[in-house]
Amino acid sequence: MTTTHSLGYPRIGARRELKFALEALWNGNSSEDTLYETAAELRKQNWQEQASLTFAPVGEFSLYDQVLDMSATLGNLPARASTREGSVLDQYFRVARGRSPNDSACCSVHAGEMTKWFDTNYHYIVPEFTADTSFNLNAERLLEQFAEACAQSVNGKPVIIGPVTYLWLGKAKDGSNPLDLLPALLPVYSELLEKLAAAGAEWVQIDEPALVTELDADWRHAFVLAYHELKTAPVKLLLTTYFGELRENLQLACELPVAGLHLDAVSAPVEVPRLADWLPAHKILSLGVINGRNIWKTDLNAALDWLEPIAQKLGDRLWLAPSCSLLHVPVDLESETTLDPEVRNWLAFARQKLQELSTLATALNEGREAVAQELTDNQCAVDSRRTSSRVHNPAVAQALSSITPEHGERKSPFSTRSRLQHERFRLPDYPTTTIGSFPQTPEIRKVRNEFRQGKLSQQDYAARIREEIAYCVEQQEALDLDVLVHGEAERNDMVEYFGEQLEGYVFSRFGWVQSYGSRCVKPPILFGDITRPNPMTVDWTRFAQSLTEKPMKGMLTGPVTILNWSFVRDDQPRRDTCLQLALAVREEVQDLEKAGVGIIQIDEAALREGLPLRQSDWNSYLEWAIEAFRICANGVEDDTQIHTHMCYSEFNDIIGAIARMDADVITIETSRSAMELLDAFKGFEYPNDIGPGVYDIHSPNIPTIEQVTDLMNKAAERIPADRLWVNPDCGLKTRRWEEVIPALEAMVSAARELRAQKQKSATPDRELAAEAQ
Repeated sequence: MTTTHSLGYPRIGARRELKFALEALWNGNSSEDTLYETAAELRKQNWQEQASLTFAPVGEFSLYDQVLDMSATLGNLPARASTREGSVLDQYFRVARGRSPNDSACCSVHAGEMTKWFDTNYHYIVPEFTADTSFNLNAERLLEQFAEACAQSVNGKPVIIGPVTYLWLGKAKDGSNPLDLLPALLPVYSELLEKLAAAGAEWVQIDEPALVTELDADWRHAFVLAYHELKTAPVKLLLTTYFGELRENLQLACELPVAGLHLDAVSAPVEVPRLADWLPAHKILSLGVINGRNIWKTDLNAALDWLEPIAQKLGDRLWLAPSCSLLHVPVDLESETTLDPEVRNWLAFARQKLQELSTLATALNEGREAVAQELTDNQCAVDSRRTSSRVHNPAVAQALSSITPEHGERKSPFSTRSRLQHERFRLPDYPTTTIGSFPQTPEIRKVRNEFRQGKLSQQDYAARIREEIAYCVEQQEALDLDVLVHGEAERNDMVEYFGEQLEGYVFSRFGWVQSYGSRCVKPPILFGDITRPNPMTVDWTRFAQSLTEKPMKGMLTGPVTILNWSFVRDDQPRRDTCLQLALAVREEVQDLEKAGVGIIQIDEAALREGLPLRQSDWNSYLEWAIEAFRICANGVEDDTQIHTHMCYSEFNDIIGAIARMDADVITIETSRSAMELLDAFKGFEYPNDIGPGVYDIHSPNIPTIEQVTDLMNKAAERIPADRLWVNPDCGLKTRRWEEVIPALEAMVSAARELRAQKQKSATPDRELAAEAQ
């Protein structure tokens, strides 16, 4: 009989219950006990949803981030958070957000660095190491969740991040090698596995997704050392990989002394036959046969065509699962009663994906005739999508074929453009701006909801949004920012807003997925060819510019980010879809310029996360991703200034590609990493202007003038001061005005101080020049 299991399930709840419970605690409107009760109820619901599985995951449920959970389990929280008074949860949230619910602003600490989880839009808190790091087991959270599962008659499979991947995900703050910590780390893992066995666990899922990346000899050897030490553990280990192919690590993975191996068969179908042949006869093979990262129905008959021979060969040694944790998809399609019915029939969310898994297992165990109706219904849906006239637009295909190299070229080099832009805008040294969005207040959300529900007319809605824009401009004028934004009050999300105005998209009501902590996003569903029927932002931006003499940025989301933050179609190359989006954004850029908007920001926050996991595959992706950005950005005059923004990713290894984007100004996150990202500029002369983010908007902490000037002075060691901008590291929509105003006041004051420092340092040079004359 084929065993079924899941690698993880969405933890936010079908109605984002976890989000609201977290934010109630952080805002002082709830207690730790209430949060724990909400979390326990969500776990209970999740296990009930997975009742049809042979094994259900335990311990992958997190209050903020599963990597931070592992750091807490291993006793590796930074001393700045763990040595202060307070509960375990206080320590946990200090690392996550820089402050616990019980901390005052004066007691805040530097939050842990945050970056993307492999090539997804999920963010994790980076483990911190030094050469002296020690580990001490704290298994209470995991053991309590396992006991909960047992009490509810759940056949639980504890889930932990493996020791090598844990070290691979982290950073050494003192320049030491994280691998040197492996000997100290492994005994703690052994102790953890012993405790899980004593609690009654038969199998433990130990996630090692680092195996799908390019590893040098030392990291590969670390896997051998680690699992030969852990092989004596009194539980069976299911070594789990996902998001890519094993390639040169396939033989290594097969030979590790574990009881089973999980392969993402959606990302690595070519490796399934090899694993079936190579894996020793005493090991089970778990295949991720349902896509855990996208929302399209699985072609079940096609899956059975290749699965049936494997099942016949392996028998009870075959396990079936989703390709990865279902954390990356929404909870339940049944809630989407207003979704376009044709497209809805093509979709499967987490709950439906488990039903697909059950159908496949039944077909393998009892024959296809046992699920004949389910297979027929599935085939009808798959065929409907494949043949739908709504998916393909010949005019869009013609537009793609008409793209020429000239579409991606500016008229003049940056040196010429920079001079013309300086003459046009007359900005001071260290010009100040923000990334785009301002606080999305309850009042703004209420206006949007009332408009969607038909309680506000188009005219009344527009008037209310103009009021919000006017308030935002007024606040920026009072702060004396140099380049303003309209605040994006009309936008629910930086991707969904644009998708709503493009042909080729549909939208869910409850299709939320976790991005980090309490932050949830609702990716739009890109199902067909993309066109732009009408301008999307011009009227709002033109109105905002009418309120001020200062430059007003037009704010757009770039094609690569729209692609990577959507549930994207899988029936054509991602490059083709991205170029369709690029042509649509290009039209918007040109219309903004015609409306008199002289500064246009095209955010590419997700450029880095779209990189293939192996560096040898990067060039093909970067080639079309940079091409898409240049196509949308470069149909403008030289004195129009193009900005782009990237957040919370590692850029050092793709800085050359970022330079090829040729944006006049780029803004990036550097506050949490204390300008560490600017190390890329030690050996690379970035040619254009750059704004290193100095205000960590993902924390409630308010930066001081001294902190901002210190960060900017660090930046000036890498980038000439006359090419530096001062800005937050991301948009401000998730913050409150009470936090934003003092933070931006500090930022503007710091810019003034930096200008004074620069002028003072230049005075002696002027005096010497005067004496020489």
